[in-house]
Amino acid sequence: MHHNGLRTAVLLVGLSALIVAVGGAIGGGGGLRIALVLALALNAVAYFFSDRIALTAMRARPVSEVTNPALYRIVRELSTAARHPMPRLYISPTMQPNAFATGRNPRRAAVCCTYGLLEILDESELRGVLAHELSHVYNRDILISSIAGALATGITYLSHLAWLLPIGGDDDDDQGFISALLFTVLGPVAAMVIQMAISRAREYQADASGARLTGDPLALARALRKIDMGTHALPLAPEGKLVTASHLMIANPFRGYGFVRLFSTHPPTAERVRRLEAMAGYRR
Repeated sequence: MHHNGLRTAVLLVGLSALIVAVGGAIGGGGGLRIALVLALALNAVAYFFSDRIALTAMRARPVSEVTNPALYRIVRELSTAARHPMPRLYISPTMQPNAFATGRNPRRAAVCCTYGLLEILDESELRGVLAHELSHVYNRDILISSIAGALATGITYLSHLAWLLPIGGDDDDDQGFISALLFTVLGPVAAMVIQMAISRAREYQADASGARLTGDPLALARALRKIDMGTHALPLAPEGKLVTASHLMIANPFRGYGFVRLFSTHPPTAERVRRLEAMAGYRR
């Protein structure tokens, strides 16, 4: 956990530095200052509004103990076992099986399950998924991932501005064109790679922490197999706020094959299952 925390800090600093570098290259000193303000603003938005953005994207509605006693009971038992406050609970009407946690700290956290997830998992599997999401809350992954997503989005927008403003010397149009092309292509790719590195490390860690919390790593492994099949059968459309919130989910909600899967913010399901089975003493 210490190693992952240090790596995450380095990567977040790298994202912020990349925003400032792109802004400076596009607009010189003025662009650098604007980019610095943008980086701070994106961090602030991610810190205070990440939960609202994610829950709105999934059209989630709050759940009480009266409306869903089984879900409420499982989360309360897990929270008590972990000695942490119970998060707010939400259900999304989406039929794709998925789940995510959001919020800036354990006292302001929210956990959301889709209707499709509740339909296909048995209680032990659902317990494994909820323990995974609660582990994200306790490890403070949700705040870090939200900030990484906001910064990555900022880099992408700044890179697009490279086509609108001259870069390089005033008498060197070719150099300006090449620089604009590099920033437009490599800026978003670099942001994506950094965000991917953060999210993948966090997913493996939450899998392990969740399995230790429930004492049943095989239940989470079974759940991940079902979720993987469900997300492939019912992919969501990569639109608007949903793209920003997608890296918070337990599985990639979009359809992706070949080269696209290399840049997924989620690790391969097969590798996650293999690690969980190894925790249970099973060796392939």
